[in-house]
Amino acid sequence: MPTPVLEKGARAFVNYEDTGLSLAEISHRSPTANKILADTKSSLTSLLQIPDSHDILFMHGGGSGEFSAVVMNLVSVWVEKRRKGAESELGGDEQKVIERVKKELRDDLRLDYLVTGSWSLKASQEAANLLEPLGKGLVNVALDSRQSNNGKFGTIPPEDTWNLTPSRAKGGKGSAFVYYCDNETVDGVEFPSFPKCLDRSPQGSDDELMVVADMSSNFLSRRVDVSKYAVIFGGAQKNIGITDVTIVIVRKDILSSQASSSFLHAVGVWSPPIILSWPTIAKNNSLYNTMPIFSIWIAGEVMRGLLETHKEKGVAGQEELANQKAKILYDVLDAHPEVYQVVPDRTVRSRMNLCFRIRGGDATQEKAFLEYAEAQLLQGLKGHRSVGGIRASNYNAVPLQNVQKLAAYLEDFASKSKLV
Repeated sequence: MPTPVLEKGARAFVNYEDTGLSLAEISHRSPTANKILADTKSSLTSLLQIPDSHDILFMHGGGSGEFSAVVMNLVSVWVEKRRKGAESELGGDEQKVIERVKKELRDDLRLDYLVTGSWSLKASQEAANLLEPLGKGLVNVALDSRQSNNGKFGTIPPEDTWNLTPSRAKGGKGSAFVYYCDNETVDGVEFPSFPKCLDRSPQGSDDELMVVADMSSNFLSRRVDVSKYAVIFGGAQKNIGITDVTIVIVRKDILSSQASSSFLHAVGVWSPPIILSWPTIAKNNSLYNTMPIFSIWIAGEVMRGLLETHKEKGVAGQEELANQKAKILYDVLDAHPEVYQVVPDRTVRSRMNLCFRIRGGDATQEKAFLEYAEAQLLQGLKGHRSVGGIRASNYNAVPLQNVQKLAAYLEDFASKSKLV
């Protein structure tokens, strides 16, 4: 979190704009709360140049909640398309329409997942779990990067090796959507850009590919062409603010083209729980239930801070800074290959999460590195518990001087390590 936002937030938590009320106490349906929502949406729209074709939702559940929401909402869209197709051919025979869509669900429904790290893996597993009552094999793991990297995450193979479901225009079944995680925090892998093979189809055509991206950990760190995505989502707690808020940017036509709950149930598909129903949240301006207004305000302050800092550059200015900070650290790590080994392949190194080992994973050396770092108030460098090692998080709020301090420590530790 940026320090100015924390300081302003501390004051607002006690007495918001001299109202005598904490921002945590106001009604989520009050004019103040509605203005906070509108201002935050406006700032996000300016930063990412979000087109009118997309809506912004504030939701609960974090990224993991959206693993489920993506499946339930977009399968509902797929079912509605098939229902309309069956109805146009079969007329008003409702039972025949139901039976046909049931068969198509079993035979034709496919969800494509690009698995490049721990979070996309979890998302694909949740999708398979939710669709298991319909049958096996409905989730197509079009890419599992472990298969080309000795069973470990750390690469993104060439696009021509991905096994995407062929589109209906090309004689295939077509996928309901293709899902990927733009930045994998655990494994330090980031897509360098939007995959070219996903940028192929006009909306509404038989060749359309609905792209979904989890951007929880690199949100607002670089420019994004929102028009290329059906859905972008991100938990707030990395680059946007504090926990409690999940931001979903969704194409508006998706909100108006979902099957009814009764039809979904008739064909054996769960309808989205109302708390994960994108149309419901959109219709109620993200206020269907009690939203954490304080957390949304914090996110808005972070966004306004980026706009004030980078002015007309917007998020492009933050992208330049993020790249500069990451380069400083990677340059030091690469300068001492006998001490530091960066985990992911150079072509997909994350700018947000720099994962590396010390002397090939020497437990004693890594423990010493962390202890000496803590003594210098360089904190949170321990790698994720599932993979170990070292992980330096380079989120937007980390100032350049802190990155420079870490770079100096990396140099110092390397020098001393070489003497041992």
